[in-house]
Amino acid sequence: MTEHDYEDLGLVAGLEIHQQLDTETKLFCNCPTELREPEEAEREFTRFLHPTKSELGELDEAALEESRVDREFEYLAYDTTCLVEEDDEPPHRLDAEAQEVVLEIAQLLDMDVVDQAHVMRKIVVDGSNTSGFQRSTLMASDGEISTSRGAVGIEDLMLEEESAQRVEERDDGVLYSLDRLGIPLVEIGTKPDIRSPEQAREAAETIGMLLRSTGKVKRGLGTIRQDVNISIAEGARVEVKGVQSLDDIDDLVENEVHRQVRLLELRDELRERDAEVGDVVDVTDTFADTDSGVIASALESGGKVTAVPLFGFDGLVGAEIQPDRRLGTELSDHAKRHGAGGIFHTDELPAYGVTDEEVAALREAVGASEQDAVAIVAADPETADLAIEAAAERAETALEGVPEETRGANEDGTTRYLRPLPGAARMYPETDVPPVDPDPAEVETPELLTEKVERYQNEYGLDAGLAEQVAYGERMPLFERAVESGADATLAAQTVESTVTELRRDDVPVENLDDDHFLGTLELVAEGETAKGNVGEVLTALAENPDLTAAEAVEQEGLGSAAEDEVRGAVVEVVERNEGQVEEQGMQAFSGLMGEAMGALGGKADGDLVSEILREEIRKRA
Repeated sequence: MTEHDYEDLGLVAGLEIHQQLDTETKLFCNCPTELREPEEAEREFTRFLHPTKSELGELDEAALEESRVDREFEYLAYDTTCLVEEDDEPPHRLDAEAQEVVLEIAQLLDMDVVDQAHVMRKIVVDGSNTSGFQRSTLMASDGEISTSRGAVGIEDLMLEEESAQRVEERDDGVLYSLDRLGIPLVEIGTKPDIRSPEQAREAAETIGMLLRSTGKVKRGLGTIRQDVNISIAEGARVEVKGVQSLDDIDDLVENEVHRQVRLLELRDELRERDAEVGDVVDVTDTFADTDSGVIASALESGGKVTAVPLFGFDGLVGAEIQPDRRLGTELSDHAKRHGAGGIFHTDELPAYGVTDEEVAALREAVGASEQDAVAIVAADPETADLAIEAAAERAETALEGVPEETRGANEDGTTRYLRPLPGAARMYPETDVPPVDPDPAEVETPELLTEKVERYQNEYGLDAGLAEQVAYGERMPLFERAVESGADATLAAQTVESTVTELRRDDVPVENLDDDHFLGTLELVAEGETAKGNVGEVLTALAENPDLTAAEAVEQEGLGSAAEDEVRGAVVEVVERNEGQVEEQGMQAFSGLMGEAMGALGGKADGDLVSEILREEIRKRA
C-alpha cells in the first residue's frame, strides 16, 4: 500500500472510547451486570422499532435509513431480567456507583464536571435497545491527555447504558440478549487533535490506562470499544465503529486514509470521463434462461433482476480502494443494507455462471457501451428495487468524492459501510429520569497504573516485570486486598498472575475461582496452615469444587503444614541417610538433599523453613 504524508494530506482524527464499568447493578435498574449464556434464557419476546421525531420535529437520517429495513427484533430474557430492561417500566434514577466512577475518570482526564447532569435519549432503531433509544448523560467536558506527539484534548465524558448483545442474525431480523443491556458505559470523546495513525494508537492506550487505573472497569473481549473519526483535507469525516483491539487502530487509520485518497483519485478519473449514473432498468428477461445459480434461484422464487448503467465507469468499479476491497464492494455494502446478498457488475463478469452473451445483452438492455459499467441485483421484487437504488446512489457519490458516513471495522483493518452519519435530530431529553448534581469533591483521584508499578517495586520489593504485570492485570484490586490482609506481596503477585496462567494452561477451570478463594488460600499460607508451594494445588481443588472454603480444600487434599519439630525430624532423617555425602561435599550437598527433604515432607512444609533447617543440619556435620 502507498506510503502517505499525513501532514500533507491534512489528516485529522479523533477517538470515541466506550468502556463498560464494573458496578454491582445496571445504570437504570437494580439488575446485576454479569453476562449470561444464551442457553440460560427463560423466554423470548419480540419488538418492532420505528424512529421518532426530535423536539423540533426532525427525523435523524441514520435512524430513518435503518427503519427502511423491515426487521423483527427478538430478545432473550433471563431470571434477572426486569421490566425496565423490557421497556415495560420507567427507568430508575442514575446508579450512584456509576456516577462515582465517572467522576474519578473525569479527574484523571483533567475535565470540568458539569453542575447538573441531564439524561438524554439518543434514537437507536437497530434493535440494540428495547426502547428504540439509548439513554446518555453528559458528565464532564474540556480535558486533556499527553502523548509523545503532542497533547490531545478531551471533548466530553458521557455516562450511557450499554446496548443489548447481538446473538444471531435471522432471515427476518436479529436476536439480542438482554444480559448486557443497561450495563453502565462511559464514552470518552477526544477533540480532533490526532494527526497520525501512531498518535491515534498512543492516545487510545493512554486513555485505556487511565480507565483501568480506577480498578472499576470491566475487562475482557467486548468490554472496551474504540470508534475513530477520520478525515483528510479533500475528503470527508468518516466514523469507524467497533474497533476491538488497540493493535488495529493504526492500521485502520492508515487504511481509511488510503481509501479516501483512492476515492478522490477515482472521482478525478470519473470527472475526466464525464461519467454519470443512469436510470434503473428491469432486466429480468435478459436472464430468463441463465445458468447463474444466484440469479436463477432469485427468479425461481418470484424475484427479478434490476440493473443500473454506470456510464464511463468501466474498469473503475473493480478498482481497489482498500486491501481486497473495491468500489464495487462499496456499492455492494449499500445494497446489502436493503436485504440483497450483494451485486454483480460488469468489471467482474462474465463469472458466477453469467455468460459473455448475457453480459452483451445486459449492456444492450440498459444502453451501455464497452466504456461503461453495469451493476445488477437479483432478489425479490421489493429488495431488488431498494438495493439497486442504494447502489446507484453510492455510485452518484463516487462522482463527488468521499461521502460522510458511519463505517464498521473489519478484522483485517479495513472498513465497510454501515449507515449515514447521525445528526443532532437523534437526541432529545429523557423525561423519566431526574437530573443529578455531581460533586467531584466527594471522590478521590485514583492512583495511575504507572504510579502503581513504581510503588509496587519500592514498597513491596517486586521486580519491574512482575510489578507491571500485576498493576495492569485484571486481578490488581485482588492483589491489593491480599497484601492489605497480610499476604506476602511477592507470593500474592505470583499467585494472581503466574499461578493462574499455569492452572489455565493445565485446563483447570480458574473461572470458577472468586476473590474469597484466593484471599483464603493466601491467608492460610500467611498463618502457616499450609505451605506456599501448595497454593496451586489448593486453588485447583477450589476451582473444581467452588463450594469449598480454602481451609476445607487444604484438609480435603491433605495439604496442612507440618509443625516445626516434624519438619526438623524429617530433615535430620534425610541428612543422616546421606551422612557420607554431607561429610564429603559439605554445603555443596544442599541442592540434592533439599529436593529429597521436600519430597519426604510431601508438600506439608514451606520451602524457606526446610531450607533454613537443612542448612543448619549440614553445617553441624560438615
